[in-house]
Amino acid sequence: MLIIKRKSSSLFRNFFAKRTKELKPAVQSAPGWKLFGKVPPRENLPKDSKIIQQEYEARTGRMYKPPPPSARRKNIEFEPLSTTALILEDRPANLPAKSVEEALRHRQEYDEMVAEAKKREIKEAHKRKKIMRERFKQEENIASAMVIWVNEILPNWEGMRATRRVRELWWQGLPPSVRGKVWSLAMGNELNITPELYEIFLSRAKERWKSFSETSSENDIEGASVADREASLELIKLDISRTFPSLYIFQKGGPYHDLLHSVLGAYTCYRPDVGYVQGMSFIAAVLILNLEEADAFIAFANLLNKPCQLAFFRVDHSMMLKYFAAFEVFFEENLPKLFLHFKSYSLTPDIYLIDWIFTLYSKSLPLDLACRVWDVFCRDGEEFLFRTGLGILRLYEDILLQMDFIHIAQFLTKLPEDITSEKLFSCIAAIQMQNSNKKWAQVFASLMKDNKEGDKNHSPALKS
Repeated sequence: MLIIKRKSSSLFRNFFAKRTKELKPAVQSAPGWKLFGKVPPRENLPKDSKIIQQEYEARTGRMYKPPPPSARRKNIEFEPLSTTALILEDRPANLPAKSVEEALRHRQEYDEMVAEAKKREIKEAHKRKKIMRERFKQEENIASAMVIWVNEILPNWEGMRATRRVRELWWQGLPPSVRGKVWSLAMGNELNITPELYEIFLSRAKERWKSFSETSSENDIEGASVADREASLELIKLDISRTFPSLYIFQKGGPYHDLLHSVLGAYTCYRPDVGYVQGMSFIAAVLILNLEEADAFIAFANLLNKPCQLAFFRVDHSMMLKYFAAFEVFFEENLPKLFLHFKSYSLTPDIYLIDWIFTLYSKSLPLDLACRVWDVFCRDGEEFLFRTGLGILRLYEDILLQMDFIHIAQFLTKLPEDITSEKLFSCIAAIQMQNSNKKWAQVFASLMKDNKEGDKNHSPALKS
């Protein structure tokens, strides 16, 4: 009995082993299942593009002739995406084959897709070349202008600064290598500040920082009144981190963090009547990027001593209203449709101009474009700040005419980042700063003499 069992078990093992061997090839070749039974195995392996091309030629009788070497593109290499050629693939074996007409149509569609991709690539290549040509031309112009500024203009500054040739060259933008020097000369030093004086006020600021950190805490800062916080050196620390955050050079640990902190702190001790006001950090940062530390402080103090900047940073409401009224005179003269549109929504200049003037456009415009605005501002004075504002409004006039109060305010407080110097300066050049044969200075002077300020000259935001 034991012998029979052993024989039967060995028989079963041999049978199933043999059966398994027979089934293995079938399992490997089985393609899968469909709804009503197995999908028949696919005989053909995936075809590459050469086989597809040969089959296409055999069916259509058309021979593909490769272009001669001279006709091939030399500078542009193009390979269509692999998925683009899927349209040339035959259908799976379980589906009806393509007709000749459908295959021809697919081939035509494929050729069109490849041709369109080639056109896109050629267009992008031309665009890149154009950008490179313009950049190279701009660099050449800057280099040639730098030679003129260094060798001709700067050595003879007083005699040449007001000439027509220099003013035209100035309008095109100052070369970065001489920008700081020209700014310093144009702003002047009416306050007669010396580097030694800067060191004195910087040491005072450091003493105050030290005593403040020993006697105060962050809770004391948060609980302080607005006036105290604006006059406090501690507020500077909070604002420095918000200055050009995308550059990462003024934030804590950055190469210019301590430098910016020093210039602002020294100014707060130098002018306690003005103190520190939000927006100053952007002006000081632009100067630091173009001047040495002591020179940046001297330029900063003299710049903020100008009548327009002093009125805004002291928040002199009556003076600010006169600047807004003068701005509206030229606004109505140059852009009457947009002026009436703003009037219909009671949208006053203070809503957007305050931020622009406070930071001299360094926060509102891209940094390189803001520096170009500063170039001409140093040449023409406060008038150019308001002319730039009108240039921005002219540039976006068509868009602003379609907006309501909320959208206009949002748009003007955060201008598009793709604004270019060519477009903006062409719009600024089109602005005429003359009204009834009166220039900006004459219009502003007449407003200063007029003590009767009508309701139309008052800003609701400033009244509150």
